[in-house]
Amino acid sequence: MAAMAWMPVACQKPLELAPIDYFGDSNFWQNESQVNNFMVGLHKQFRDNQFMFVRLGELRGGTYSTVDRQTTSLNELPVIEQRLEETSSGVGNWAGFYGPILQVNLFIQKVEGITFLTESKKSYLLGQAYAMRAYYYFHLLRTYGGVPLVLEAEVLNGKTDAVQLRKARATEEEVVAAIKSDVNKSITLFGTQAGVTDKSQWSPKAAYMLKGEVYLWSAKVYNQTADLTEAKEALTNAAGSSLLPNFANVFAYGQKNNSEIIFAIRNKVGEAEMSNVAAYTYSTFNFNGLHYKDSTVTAGVGNFLVDPLVLAAPNSMQVIQRYAYTFELFESFDIADTRRNATFYDYYKVNTGTVPYTTVIKNTALVKFLGTIDANKRYFSDDWPVYREADRLLMLAEVTNAEGGDPSPYIQPVRDRAFGPGKDPKPFVSKGKDANELAIFNERTKEFVHEGKRWYDLRRMKFGNDPLVFKSASQPYGVLDKGTQAYRVLWPIESNIWTNDPLVKQTPGYSTARPN
Repeated sequence: MAAMAWMPVACQKPLELAPIDYFGDSNFWQNESQVNNFMVGLHKQFRDNQFMFVRLGELRGGTYSTVDRQTTSLNELPVIEQRLEETSSGVGNWAGFYGPILQVNLFIQKVEGITFLTESKKSYLLGQAYAMRAYYYFHLLRTYGGVPLVLEAEVLNGKTDAVQLRKARATEEEVVAAIKSDVNKSITLFGTQAGVTDKSQWSPKAAYMLKGEVYLWSAKVYNQTADLTEAKEALTNAAGSSLLPNFANVFAYGQKNNSEIIFAIRNKVGEAEMSNVAAYTYSTFNFNGLHYKDSTVTAGVGNFLVDPLVLAAPNSMQVIQRYAYTFELFESFDIADTRRNATFYDYYKVNTGTVPYTTVIKNTALVKFLGTIDANKRYFSDDWPVYREADRLLMLAEVTNAEGGDPSPYIQPVRDRAFGPGKDPKPFVSKGKDANELAIFNERTKEFVHEGKRWYDLRRMKFGNDPLVFKSASQPYGVLDKGTQAYRVLWPIESNIWTNDPLVKQTPGYSTARPN
């Protein structure tokens, strides 16, 4: 992806609705190259939010360890431990999404009035913009519920006063309607045009994937069961990709744009990388002569570890473990499941005062997005999938199960890829809606580690009439008590938001210092 295009600088709090020069862009929007560059800039901003997508979609999902296993302290424990409050909101300023939304609004308003583009080019670019805006708002909906709806570049329409730019939170129903409108408009604008060959930009298939996910959420979270039909149709229309035979290759640096990817955030050596992945590995300075690959080594025998993943290549930065997945997650993988070692590297700290050595600490490093070494430097520059074929299949499995059907045709191909064709030790067998739902959830858990989906899956997927996010004796995945913590499925906002905009109320259920 090229360097970021020119973009007006947003500064107006709290929603960043007004740039400093009020879009003083009389020399911009004059030719196709400028428009294309602005779209590149929008995708660059989208890439910059990659870890925020992980943070919102995964950290609260119950698979993150709260135990520091390398004496370096872990990050974001209030989020991981469900301790969010107005004074500790996890993220600030609506996750920072209104700045990018402002730029998308500007693009839509400007490009809709342009006459120098061909209609097909104009429609394609607008299709990308509407899909991108829907995606941002979909994250906001699943995080906060109702949020302020900003669907115009309001300064262009004469609003320049900060008081005029204030907005109360729309209802969840209104936000859902806006997201559906945007994603449907995106699909209409794309029409029958073929998608881009480079899968690092929004495309018709990516828009269909987003629609399928949005309508599946609406059907199951808001009980709009008729939306299951729309979800299935959209996911069917997104067909055309195929599972790679080797799970690890889906994410490999040398396999970008592979047949499984529908849409991914692009990273390249020397341009961009997922630097936060390093914080999911191990502290390179803390392998103190007590770490081994095998937890049952005897004295002097075994795979003694120094830097097995070559994180500390000569020109690399120092790596410190700040996030850790639970060891129980690693152990939940069948040993024959190829996703296990393609996702995690397990290692152990031992007590050398006994023979055989006694395991003191069990730990894992994330290797799924380990990147590549170039010029003696480790770059975490693998692409990050937004949508891929396995996601399409498992969402179709979920739709089919919700409709009362047998999801086997969608689950088994994913398992066959994980174990090898004909080698699955426990082939999927439909056993009823609740059992199937748990099986699909288990498959998604193993398939999508660090792809920002687990928390949203907990909220959307159900056992009986309750979403999996709630603890119960019948299913082991819940992280919240329904009786006392149901309001915590949504995140709080920090006081700065309602201080800057008195129209905005705190998320219901949270203690607040906001005056009535």
